Amino acid sequence: MHDKMPVPSGISINPTEPQIVEAEKLIANLCGHWQGVCRTWFEPGKLADESDVTGTMAAVMGGQFLKHQYGGTIQGRPRSGEETWVFNEITQRWQSAWIDSFHMNGAIMFSEGPATDEGCQVFGHYDVGPGTPPWGWKTLLSLRDPQQLVITAFNVSPEGDEALAVETNYRRVAEVGNE
Repeated sequence: MHDKMPVPSGISINPTEPQIVEAEKLIANLCGHWQGVCRTWFEPGKLADESDVTGTMAAVMGGQFLKHQYGGTIQGRPRSGEETWVFNEITQRWQSAWIDSFHMNGAIMFSEGPATDEGCQVFGHYDVGPGTPPWGWKTLLSLRDPQQLVITAFNVSPEGDEALAVETNYRRVAEVGNE
């Protein structure tokens, strides 16, 4: 594991900017190879799929961004995806861009939200059909300890009702560094 991440240009690290320091620490701590189980719900309370998943998280562009690439199956069909995460030092919020061969239907979801004690929580919207209001998607990234990462996502109806949609429970299998 890294003891110290290189500081991207334009970011100063001092006691008056603790969120940036914590963001860089989180990115460094998430780097690695992960494997686990992904559970998916299409309807509240009805588990639709439980399958193995593997992922790699790497710091890119001098450690400022985190790239998460993963693969597995859903209902017996191959599934893969990629997320890019960054802490926006101006807004003091996490941002992510997500693509997935199953969930995103050829679109990119952009999400944004605050830091949390274990990571971050972001919120975005996705399209469900022409003339239909978009639905919300809340994602919580929680590094429970150095070896356990849980990524939980909730569908949020246009009326604001939340339902568990996806839970990825990862265990670290190896560490990786920066690109």
